[in-house]
Amino acid sequence: MYGHMNTTQAKARADILKALAHPTRVLILDALSRGDRCVNDLRHLASTSLPTLSRHLDKLKKAGIVTERRAGPKVIHHLACPCILEALGCTVDVIKSVSKRQSTAL
Repeated sequence: MYGHMNTTQAKARADILKALAHPTRVLILDALSRGDRCVNDLRHLASTSLPTLSRHLDKLKKAGIVTERRAGPKVIHHLACPCILEALGCTVDVIKSVSKRQSTAL
């Protein structure tokens, strides 16, 4: 599908996957899938402090998954690459597959 990849390409992909490797960041992406949000709109997602939430957003921004823009005093966060939601959707298929294999093994 994508051809052979080299080590640099594999590392770049792994870095993106690492950016997704926290439940709060997955919740952020889910919220952004329904529209742009400022940090205050995201506070309810997880019982975490604003500085911690900002660090999660920063990891997503550094990975290129989320961008931001200023709207007056607010910073609005935007899902830069909505196709990342396909990867998250794929995780549901994996969970179902594992569950099915486990129940079959019993």
